[in-house]
Amino acid sequence: MVVDMELQEAKDAVLQLMKEKDKIESDLRALKEVLDSNHIGMDEPLVDSEGYPRQDINVYQVRHTRHKIIWLTNDHKDLMRKIEEGLHRVHALAGASMTEQPISDVSDSQETEALEPFLRVNLVSPGSPAETAGIQVEDLILEFGSVHYRNFKSLTDIGKLVENSRYKTINVKIKRGSNSIVLSLTPRPWVGKGLLGCNVIPVEVVER
Repeated sequence: MVVDMELQEAKDAVLQLMKEKDKIESDLRALKEVLDSNHIGMDEPLVDSEGYPRQDINVYQVRHTRHKIIWLTNDHKDLMRKIEEGLHRVHALAGASMTEQPISDVSDSQETEALEPFLRVNLVSPGSPAETAGIQVEDLILEFGSVHYRNFKSLTDIGKLVENSRYKTINVKIKRGSNSIVLSLTPRPWVGKGLLGCNVIPVEVVER
């Protein structure tokens, strides 16, 4: 129980850092647009060949913008370091939680037997939301939120559900060996690509 509370706190802390990162990245994009409007980058001189302030740009605005970009870039690097450390902590606590409380939340039941796998996990990136949730390569997905084999049409269904569930928990029911397991997956931006950090393929292309 204590580990679970620490795990949730660690997840919340990382999510807050992610939101701060998104805000900084948004501010940096806006500042870059200011430089673009002056047709200048971060390194060009602000004076002409005779040493006078250039007349074709807003020198004060450009100098101020460059200073803010440098400042925010340093903040961004610091945040990315904290996010990486936070993800390592989440991963460690998730491992401890699964050790204390086996994740076999669902055993043989009529409900589970009625479900058939429709996706197979073939990639899980280290430090990703998927790995944090406990998803492993070769897991067979029986249910992904509201999507199951009866209503699954294409991977677009999964993509839409994930995009609409940022920072929200999705219950993922998987089959791992002879066990059926329910995992809690929270799609969110992380240091890698996408919101999950894993790849799935339709089970039709592999042996059931």
